[in-house]
Amino acid sequence: MTAERTSVPYQKIVFVCVNRREPHETCCAHRESEAIAAALKARVKALGLSRAIRVSKSGCQDLCAKGPNVMVFPDYVWYHGVAPGDVERIIEDVVRRP
Repeated sequence: MTAERTSVPYQKIVFVCVNRREPHETCCAHRESEAIAAALKARVKALGLSRAIRVSKSGCQDLCAKGPNVMVFPDYVWYHGVAPGDVERIIEDVVRRP
């Protein structure tokens, strides 16, 4: 089977780091990143934007000390130190940017 190359079916992809390390190590998963990912996904769905905006869990973004980390492409925007209370502002930014 040969891989097929096509355009990305989403206008934006929101990557939320959910990397989990040992209990004594710094990582996004130890700072509620799973809940942040779930809240972002639920909000996108509630707004009817699931076909345009994809919320995807990612592995380590190599910025653990500043996490939880959320990156938005193709906007090249990085949110760090994200808390569950930041979800609405991030969604507003993602939807507003062309």
